[in-house]
Amino acid sequence: MSALTGRIALVTGAGQRVGQAIALALGAEGMRVAVHHHASVEGARKTASALRGLGVDNATFAADLRDPRAPATLIAEVTGHFGGIDLLVNSAAIMRRLSLDTVRHEDWDETFAINVRAPFFLSLAAARAMGPRGGVIVNIADHLAHESWPLLVPHGASKGALEVITRQLAVQLAPLVRVNAVAPGAVLPPDGWADAARRKFIEETPLRRLGSPDDVAQAVVYLAAAPYVTGEVLCVDGGRHLR
Repeated sequence: MSALTGRIALVTGAGQRVGQAIALALGAEGMRVAVHHHASVEGARKTASALRGLGVDNATFAADLRDPRAPATLIAEVTGHFGGIDLLVNSAAIMRRLSLDTVRHEDWDETFAINVRAPFFLSLAAARAMGPRGGVIVNIADHLAHESWPLLVPHGASKGALEVITRQLAVQLAPLVRVNAVAPGAVLPPDGWADAARRKFIEETPLRRLGSPDDVAQAVVYLAAAPYVTGEVLCVDGGRHLR
């Protein structure tokens, strides 16, 4: 039996991509899973169905994390349904391809609202809900916080801010709440990624391959159950951060 069995996890953005893989991996560990989604309604249904197939207690929750009121409301809904929360995984994010010539104030604000503000206030609300029992928070960062890509400056900046929040909250919420992050590399190729760009990326990665959503999910499982680890950003990027 896993140390996580019976615990309650909220995974934001669990209706697609990496968030979905994380929700399923936590369910496989026996956790009860709150599946958050916004636009990915059908994807959240598929996540919930797959969790039911594993015999996992789960429920779906809709919230637009651009709304400043959403974090507190979402945590209240999850704890009201499950009776508590033990793990928060801040996976929901947006990644807009924006050149320096075309980026608008609205693009910047939306990116930071979802990628930075929402995880911060979700973390505060979750920590309060965890109470004296304590719990764990895992943020999903990005290797782009450490690389300069011309069309992804706002995204990279937001993920860098998320790493700072991870370290700050790890200190401020200790000893009851552990706070860590996972920084994935390319685990899901972007739509329309040219073959030449894909090959170049692989050649520049020490392990000479792309990762998978399950690589990230297993890192989250590890951090969720590692009792003496806090304030860490675990790179799951095939070694790109070593370049």
